[in-house]
Amino acid sequence: MEPRAVPFGLELATLSETGPVRDNNEDRCAHRSYGPASTVLVIADGVSSYAGGDTASQMAVDVTLRAWDEQAASVKGETRLARAAQQANIEIHDLALVVPELRGMATTLTGVSIIDGALVAAHVGDTRLYLVRRGHALQLTKDHRASESVLTRCVGRDLIAAIDRLSRPVEHGDALVLCSDGLHNFVTDEDIARLVTDAAPAAACRALVDAAITRKTTDNVTAAVIRVVGPTPERPAAQGVRARLKRLIGRAT
Repeated sequence: MEPRAVPFGLELATLSETGPVRDNNEDRCAHRSYGPASTVLVIADGVSSYAGGDTASQMAVDVTLRAWDEQAASVKGETRLARAAQQANIEIHDLALVVPELRGMATTLTGVSIIDGALVAAHVGDTRLYLVRRGHALQLTKDHRASESVLTRCVGRDLIAAIDRLSRPVEHGDALVLCSDGLHNFVTDEDIARLVTDAAPAAACRALVDAAITRKTTDNVTAAVIRVVGPTPERPAAQGVRARLKRLIGRAT
């Protein structure tokens, strides 16, 4: 008997800890799943040099997820996620203007959605998104910082945030890793790949956070891992190309 084919799906886990140095955790991470093969996940790291870092990061996650749901499903995923992140930026900025204790609060934000095998991401700051494929970790996002501690872009500082967008297909066996700088500043890309490859998402998150703590991280530590299982659905564009090729071949014969 042939083994039953595994349907396309996503396995996901998150883990966030205060770490050995900080008194409170200003990292936030949350997701919403829409069936076994679609999810939206957001990670945020509050800027600790201002009051309200934890408020900013919590709002970044909550508002992004809410604003994603408020938009029509027909909106292109890349646009939909960037709009949701921009809404989070506006609401954080506006709250900071009216609450003196929160003046200047800001956060990083990296959000991803995977729908029908297509990954899209919106990114501001120095939280990171990695693609781990065949034993190698590729950093997909760019760090927006001038040095180890100075962000050149963040969410909440200005009325309009400059948001990086990216999109690419995923494939069976891929793992996506989202993490805060309390992790990636202390764990190498090679070790991220090693700890995530062939590991279940929950075990991978635990191993990543433990590695950062073992290496004396001085910050909060957050990891999220999404693993792609089963063959990804054929994209409509690819179906269209194949149909046209078949028609052309049919005419030629």
